[in-house]
Amino acid sequence: MNGHPTREEDFDLYALGALEGDEKAAIGNHVATCSSCAEKLAEARGRLALLALAVPAVTPSPSVTTRLMNQVRSEKQGATRAPAVSPVPDTTGGLFGRWWAAVLVPVGFALALASFVLWTQNRRLDQQLAVLHEDMQREQQQLQSAREVADLINARDTMIVPLAPQPGMPKGSAHVMYNAKMGMLMYEGQLEPNPANKSYQLWIVPTQGNPISAGVFNAASTETDHFLMKLPPGIAPKAFAVTLEPAGGRPAPTGPMVLVGAAS
Repeated sequence: MNGHPTREEDFDLYALGALEGDEKAAIGNHVATCSSCAEKLAEARGRLALLALAVPAVTPSPSVTTRLMNQVRSEKQGATRAPAVSPVPDTTGGLFGRWWAAVLVPVGFALALASFVLWTQNRRLDQQLAVLHEDMQREQQQLQSAREVADLINARDTMIVPLAPQPGMPKGSAHVMYNAKMGMLMYEGQLEPNPANKSYQLWIVPTQGNPISAGVFNAASTETDHFLMKLPPGIAPKAFAVTLEPAGGRPAPTGPMVLVGAAS
């Protein structure tokens, strides 16, 4: 072959591995020095690679190669029938066996790499969704608390109890808002910082029974402490008090009263 291949399908046949002998050598030698034909051969190989991915793997019988080669020779020689070619067993896996591995190995590697990238991205998205879910739950809780505070403040039967500082105790002021019908209580106040080994603790002093802890907190001089809690059912408060307890609080008051106020 002195010039360019005259048939476009010669590139497909060469890429397919269906050409043999002089025909194969002629095209192979030509594309080595012709960039235009080398590009056409690359396009043919690309088409065959896509075809390989689009159809299931099938190993043709040896007679397929014989019929294909006979047809190619017949078309090139006009009406002259090519001599019969004896089937030769293909030890490489059939017509597609010679290039099948060359296609599947890089494709398989690319698929494995893509799967790993997708798995990594999905894992990162799952982590981001988990963080967003936690943030959303936190915001919903804050929104719910804000609504409960607004309902407590706006209710006509909500009681406000000022808590007076006791002599010789850390200075500060606070008040308790509570609504027995709604079963809600809110503390709001500002106290001097508690010692490092101590905590402030709010108590509900019921008309009957022992004081009930309503929350343990640590104070900062520049911040206002406030928290919301549910009133125990069936409890009628007669007073509220803040005591100074060992760090973390106690089940029953043991320290001095810092703030105190009567509920009625």
